Amino acid sequence: MTLDALRLEVPEIRADGSGVPADLLEQLAQARQQDLGSALQRVLGLLFNLNRSALTLLERQRALQSFSDEFRHYAALTDTRKTPDTLFVHLCSELAIGFKRLLLQILQGRHPSRPHLAWCLYMAQHFLAQHLLRNYQLYQEPPAAIWRDSHLLYWIGEHQQCLDEPIAAAFQPRPANTLRGLYQQSLLLALSNPFHLAEGECLLLFVALSPYADLARLLDWDKDDNEDGPTIDLSQPQAYLSQDQQPEGDVHNLRRLELGALLVALSEPAPLQSQAEHELLARVHAHWLGREQRRHERAELVGQCNLVIGLSAIHAQLLDQLPPRTTANLLDTSAGGARLLCHRDEGAQLSVGQLVLLLTDSTPSLALVRWRHLNHAGLHLGLRYLKGLPRPVWLRRTPSAQTHPGVLQSTPEPGNGWHHGLWLPSGQFVEGEHLWLQLLNIHNQATLPLPASNLDTPLVSRYPLRLG
Repeated sequence: MTLDALRLEVPEIRADGSGVPADLLEQLAQARQQDLGSALQRVLGLLFNLNRSALTLLERQRALQSFSDEFRHYAALTDTRKTPDTLFVHLCSELAIGFKRLLLQILQGRHPSRPHLAWCLYMAQHFLAQHLLRNYQLYQEPPAAIWRDSHLLYWIGEHQQCLDEPIAAAFQPRPANTLRGLYQQSLLLALSNPFHLAEGECLLLFVALSPYADLARLLDWDKDDNEDGPTIDLSQPQAYLSQDQQPEGDVHNLRRLELGALLVALSEPAPLQSQAEHELLARVHAHWLGREQRRHERAELVGQCNLVIGLSAIHAQLLDQLPPRTTANLLDTSAGGARLLCHRDEGAQLSVGQLVLLLTDSTPSLALVRWRHLNHAGLHLGLRYLKGLPRPVWLRRTPSAQTHPGVLQSTPEPGNGWHHGLWLPSGQFVEGEHLWLQLLNIHNQATLPLPASNLDTPLVSRYPLRLG
């Protein structure tokens, strides 16, 4: 999936499109004087024609802003009912179409500004989220196009670095205020088994998710990842892959929804949260990880440990050079990872994707930071264990060039010797580059072409190796 293959679902422009009526605002005001059904029919007809007319970017944007104001008006009337009017559901769909077409016009411009692009992406995603929500309120399966377009909008925002641009949009029911948060608000709604909710609870859940949704993270998918969390295929017209579905698409389109920080936040006091919202979140969050919430049984544990943070420091620790350590409290552990509590001042070092060495009374364990969350107690960390023996290595571009530290993670494979993973800083070397590798206490250097990495974070990359 590339920007050149952009496939947002929008209708064709009609040759007989009438454009924006000169008295659009007057017609919208007159529609408000009618009963709800007639008013929605009138507004929907005007928007339908506009979405199929050839307009300049400015004409379309101004018209859509007027229709957004009408949406606020009719949403307030519709949400007093147990179920939304079907015409209102169609209005959400047409508004999403309008902003998708506006987005295409912006992307076709030479130099779209990031704030303008972020705003349009957000508005398109907002009305897709509204269309999704209203379908769930009616207990009907949302159209597949909602997820196909939602995934694509997220993908564009990811590549245009617009995911975390804050947007001031005073809509009700309350959406998250970033594209990342709004997209994940829809994902969490879909993961909450919405068809099992009582009438009115779907709308309540959407509001309750608003302040939490951006705490989750979509991480690159790894077939060797033992962590729980839904798998998202951005190329598929469905919210997420079910437990019995095997990921079959391009690995670059696969993501895993990491929920650790969100689950920690749900346990904190929330003064502005109603009791009904609190109880609903407590009930539905078990669905977010599926029926089997963890692959490994979690055991509560009270004890202290030390962390060596970052690849360079781990390299030094493996050479007994005693680099700085960070003290942390173990809260719980399993065969696949652990949850820790650190001092809040350590946040700058312990970002998501950081490589750490966990030092306890037993054998040191290599681990990745998979989620983090800061609250009154301190910095909560979720670690994923990387099984294998860590050893220090040195890399050179030529036999006598400057050395670069690395960590070799070695795991025995019955009957096949050892499987190795070489950890290096992200971006330090490129695939196919020939390197000279030297192990501790071995004077000979082995030459190897660097293969494609099989696990990447913003800080480190792992490369699979076969060594003699």
